[in-house]
Amino acid sequence: MTKSAQIKSQGFTLIELLVVISLIGLLASVILVSLNSSRVKARDTVRKQTLRQLQKGLEFYYNQIGSYPVTPVNCCSSEPGDPWHPQDDWIPGLEPSYISKLPRDPLGGISPICAGPRYRSYLYQSDSDGKNYKLYAYCSPEGAMTDDPSDPFYSPGAWWYTWRVCGGTSDCNSW
Repeated sequence: MTKSAQIKSQGFTLIELLVVISLIGLLASVILVSLNSSRVKARDTVRKQTLRQLQKGLEFYYNQIGSYPVTPVNCCSSEPGDPWHPQDDWIPGLEPSYISKLPRDPLGGISPICAGPRYRSYLYQSDSDGKNYKLYAYCSPEGAMTDDPSDPFYSPGAWWYTWRVCGGTSDCNSW
């Protein structure tokens, strides 16, 4: 074997190395995009489950007290720093007897999908006599939204950035 044949058989060429590195980079970017999509779906699932858990806690509260918690202002936010966050007990009286800990949005912080500096948060709103309430995942859904009124989380007039569930004696849209 000649000396040049020995040198050539001892390693990879620069082109071979660049092709392998490019393929590894491409595969890594595809995996990262896929993981990010899974994380978005997981956070949105947590938001919907949280709304349902809060509903259950509110129904337990109603069955014992005879009304839903009344908010001191129009609505209360789960996120500190939000102008609608008057206190840590953003659903008055629900924690710890009816739900162990009031939740916060899985991502939190300023939302890029709402105009102005709005926080990703859960909002609670009651009427003045505690007969009705609305719960929102406000400015926080990250995945595909639906404008289908039959969706149990549909929020008329805000379906592109908010999920909503309601409870009480009146139709959710009537107050």
